[in-house]
Amino acid sequence: MTTLELAPDETLHVLVPSRRLAEAVEELSPRVRAHRVVPAEGPPRGEPAQAQVWVAGGGSAPPPEGFLDALPRLRLVQLTSAGAEGFAGRMPDGVVLCNARGAHTPATAEWVVAATLAAQRGLPSFVREHDAGRWSFATHRSLVGARVLVVGAGDIAATVGRMLAGFDVRLTYVARRPREGVRTVAELPELLPEADVVVLLVPLTAETTGMVDAGFLAAMPDGALLVNAARGPVVDTGALLDELTSGRLRAAVDVTDPEPLPEAHPLWRAPNLLLTPHVGGEVPATRERATAAVTEQIGRILAGQPLTNVVDAY
Repeated sequence: MTTLELAPDETLHVLVPSRRLAEAVEELSPRVRAHRVVPAEGPPRGEPAQAQVWVAGGGSAPPPEGFLDALPRLRLVQLTSAGAEGFAGRMPDGVVLCNARGAHTPATAEWVVAATLAAQRGLPSFVREHDAGRWSFATHRSLVGARVLVVGAGDIAATVGRMLAGFDVRLTYVARRPREGVRTVAELPELLPEADVVVLLVPLTAETTGMVDAGFLAAMPDGALLVNAARGPVVDTGALLDELTSGRLRAAVDVTDPEPLPEAHPLWRAPNLLLTPHVGGEVPATRERATAAVTEQIGRILAGQPLTNVVDAY
């Protein structure tokens, strides 16, 4: 168990990204003093530089160079996202890294179901025909009864499974380690050819970077749908473009590599693709859940309780 111990009369200085979050943490106790910082503008000075806690934003981009070095009393970096790939392994000695696991879960799972259903029923193509003023009757696939392979078995994957239950899908989970109800990634070569829909919900690590390569995609059956709600670099963009352009596979992605996607990138023109700009977790309730995760963590520090959602511990 990892704790952040304070002396009985010690003030807890917390760096936060917004005024709203500052108000939320200061409401917990008179011992808490929040300081709003913008890391891109440089490291804090004066009293904010004595912060023991930094509440950072999303964990995909690493902290600015020199920012952590300017915080000699820092003990905890608390993310407001579940993803932590930009911060993991970069903490100085004595600094704990925690994420906001669960804050984005309902919204991200909802995006997966919405994007999958829209792609299966051909809604993007109907919207384009609508904009062109054409009544273009067409038959598309269904989500009902589909064989869905979910690569990843965390809380978002479990929530996706519950949401898909009403569609009577045949659901298979895959993860690094097999357990009850979860197959192993070593079995992907035999599972992929049987999947109508493949959903990616893995963290970005050395193992998952580029895991969806030409071979992975080639193993998917003709007409199958790839849904990426993980991170862009999990998928080999060139290999995906080849499959989309040939018309053999379809995709719905909320993340890309590179990201943001440049204006002239060929993915913008790729057929059989539903693309959204990394908005899977962007609903008002997500901000409320992230704030709740941060205030709960600060409350645990004040109470001398173990930290939750530890990603890296010294």
